[in-house]
Amino acid sequence: MSAEIADPVTGWGRTAPTAAARLVRPRSYEETVRAVRDCGTRGGIPRGLGRAYGDAAQNAGGSLIDMTALDRVVRVDAKAGTVACEAGISLQRLMEVLLPLGWFLPVTPGTRQVTVGGAIGSDIHGGNHPASGSFSRHVLSLDLLTSDGDIRTVVPGTPLFEATAGGMGLTGVILAATFRLHRVETSLMSVDTERASDLDDLMARLTASECRHRHRYSVGWLDLLASGSSLGRAVLTRGEHAPLAALSARSPARRQPLAFRPGRLPGAPSYVPEGLLGRTTVGLLNELWYRRAPRRRFGELQPISAFFHPLDGVPHWNRLYGRGGFVRYQFVVGDGQEDALIRIVRRIVRRGCPSLLALLKRFGAGDPGWLSFPMAGWTLSLDIPTGRTGLGPFLDELDEDVAAAGGRVCLAKDSRLRPELLAAMYPRLEEFRALRAELDPRGVFVSDLSRRLSI
Repeated sequence: MSAEIADPVTGWGRTAPTAAARLVRPRSYEETVRAVRDCGTRGGIPRGLGRAYGDAAQNAGGSLIDMTALDRVVRVDAKAGTVACEAGISLQRLMEVLLPLGWFLPVTPGTRQVTVGGAIGSDIHGGNHPASGSFSRHVLSLDLLTSDGDIRTVVPGTPLFEATAGGMGLTGVILAATFRLHRVETSLMSVDTERASDLDDLMARLTASECRHRHRYSVGWLDLLASGSSLGRAVLTRGEHAPLAALSARSPARRQPLAFRPGRLPGAPSYVPEGLLGRTTVGLLNELWYRRAPRRRFGELQPISAFFHPLDGVPHWNRLYGRGGFVRYQFVVGDGQEDALIRIVRRIVRRGCPSLLALLKRFGAGDPGWLSFPMAGWTLSLDIPTGRTGLGPFLDELDEDVAAAGGRVCLAKDSRLRPELLAAMYPRLEEFRALRAELDPRGVFVSDLSRRLSI
């Protein structure tokens, strides 16, 4: 087991850096048990590939338990469509193993550089949430190392499972999991793309698509610098896994329909001038993106990597926001709160937030995780460079609007929410706190996020 002092440590947004954390990398269950027992007075928190945007996988002055060495595929049941694997394996590695067998992940976020443990701990969601829910819905069992050094097999329907799914690593270290997969015939997507003239148009199209069940995945990209009659103009992208019959006999993909070869572009440089993605630059890029999008195009075949994870092709793309980093702000409001969503979007547009990545999606019914983010309704995520004056107070005001509408912000993206709003957003918070106090009375598992929010 290796150990080193990591200073500083940040999330993917590169905000709220952690000082002098002890990074421990166990290579077996036994070493992980030892790492938990040796966390010290500042405790520890499991960490995967560092793609949580905020401070959920940071622990100033304490231990970070890097799980990426526990990355074996234990068993694939190609007949039943299940996989058992260690928690440190990445979604990319699983795709490399599973796609040639005709299976795909049940849920994937906007990056495949996430570990299975991280996927469960943050209960990740994707563009197929109305049809498939979040990741934990597909988990059949998981092995959890708790603060007393015991390894427990945890199954759905139990309080410990519901606290762990979306529990941000605060119930223990997920060591392994078994979960269901989705059958596919190719590694391509059949994609429909169209423009929406404004926010009302986009919401109507997303609702219609959900009602018709024609597309498994849907997401709208918004231009949050467009105003007036173009407020919320968007490019709507919807997709379904392409069947083998969609490939022509002359298509090169016909010979290897399940091949998975994600491409890579040169990485972002280590130094990027501050303000590169400011209002002027982002405004031009948004205009170009919207104008280049087809008014209506149906059935375009795209590789899975291009459809789900286009930014993974640019290593270290987070550097483009400069040394100050960026805030990934994501919230959800329930069905029936469309007016609240529109009001919040208008406030963001009036503020002039230069967000290059603003995405609107539908959520279906939430899963039972006590701190799981999704709930039936509308979710908007946007990236905002941190250098903007008054950004903190502005986001505080948005938090209050979201809470007043019965919504919540995503903890896996957060680095700045005020603790007094947490209980209003997550009504099962006290149950989580009570179970955690019973399970971990010495407070072994702790993070910068849990301290900041008094979870």
